[in-house]
Amino acid sequence: MKNKYIASFEQAQIAGKEIPLFRAGDTLRLAVTIKEGEKSRVQNYEGVCISIRGEGTGRTITVRKIGANGVGVERIFPIYSDSLEKIEVLRRGRVRRAKLFYLRDLAGKKARIKEIRRPKASNV
Repeated sequence: MKNKYIASFEQAQIAGKEIPLFRAGDTLRLAVTIKEGEKSRVQNYEGVCISIRGEGTGRTITVRKIGANGVGVERIFPIYSDSLEKIEVLRRGRVRRAKLFYLRDLAGKKARIKEIRRPKASNV
């Protein structure tokens, strides 16, 4: 049972941010604010969402990308953090799991995820 003040504060935080619908297996582009001294800039982080956990303001996503020399890099982002400017869904993946931790052991073509194809709109 949450305190009603904490619950109302969390609702205000959630209402202030627009989050697109996505699932594990989707390729995301996250605009992350990075502060260097007194300057701040926005840097994109692009990768596959391998897990979503938590609820409310404590909700986090784990995003995995392949960095230099084929090294996998995972970062955990709190969805309702102030440092996360924008979330953009680039591709929808067709997966049958909620957590894609098995991708950690795969490399190259084996680590690919099929894309969900949407039917083209007809002029009827």
